[in-house]
Amino acid sequence: MAKASSHTRTRLRVAVAQLAPAFLDRAAGTDRVIAAITEAADQGADLICFPESYLPGYPFWLSAGDGARFNDARNKTLFSHYSDQAVTIEDGHLDTICAALRTTGMAAWLGIVERPRDRSGHSLYCSYVYIDASGEVQSVHRKLQPTYEERLVWSPGDGNGLVTHRLGAFTTGGLNCWENWMPLARAALYAQGEDLHVAGWPGSRSNTEDLTPVLAKEGRSYVISVSSVMRGSDVRDDMPEAEFVRDAIGELAADGGSCICAPDGTFLMEPWVGNNGVGETGVRTVEIDIARVREERQNFDPSGHYSRPDVTQLIVDRTRQAIATFKTD
Repeated sequence: MAKASSHTRTRLRVAVAQLAPAFLDRAAGTDRVIAAITEAADQGADLICFPESYLPGYPFWLSAGDGARFNDARNKTLFSHYSDQAVTIEDGHLDTICAALRTTGMAAWLGIVERPRDRSGHSLYCSYVYIDASGEVQSVHRKLQPTYEERLVWSPGDGNGLVTHRLGAFTTGGLNCWENWMPLARAALYAQGEDLHVAGWPGSRSNTEDLTPVLAKEGRSYVISVSSVMRGSDVRDDMPEAEFVRDAIGELAADGGSCICAPDGTFLMEPWVGNNGVGETGVRTVEIDIARVREERQNFDPSGHYSRPDVTQLIVDRTRQAIATFKTD
């Protein structure tokens, strides 16, 4: 039974899905996403957040795997497989996930490697997808600037997905990884009233423990940082170049580090890595209250009473990039 949705709901339960991917296996990864949705529903969650590029996985092999070697047969093989397992929303690859969210009445931020048909159907984008509680895809944010070696497999995105969404009394927005370091990208979301920010990461406490409190204090918002866990053992034997990829990744490429901060920058959920030395996976939920946002906005509101639009303004181009414009007249 789907839960009732109302813009007046002042408290929400938010779930963090810190998981290892079904690496470069879209079908198996979809099953893991649905299993996490079910687990979060059992915990009463209204929103579940997944890591950056979780479906079908982050290209961890690039840093240590000679990924910049030009016209290399191994790199071509890996990219071809990565592309094959990527998500094409137009082909229905998210349909079963949308159905699971509709059944549970839960919204989601889902990190995918997108292979969109509107950009040839072969280039890849690191995209953060917001799906509402009715199971409808409401936005697809393509990462503005892939970082370092990510540019070897991901294309630069655009501003089309720099949008926010109402969820109960909250306004939620999301960014991928180092986009969360980009002041103007953050400002674009603040300007739309964002007070529940989701930061998707490929993994590691080193990414999340310092920045998450800063973003919460700057935005006077709740901030959820959600990361994956990635181990060499997560590389399947039947994928192309499995031994090479496993050696490049090593024993532990990402240790998690997911966390949640309140609008004053304090941790509601400390960076989560576990004590087993190989990363800890699972689904955790935390309750949040919009009253805490109002309390912290009393003395600072980055796009409200503490802004000066008469002095500084941001212009955001939300045009979805395309290589051609077709006119019929």
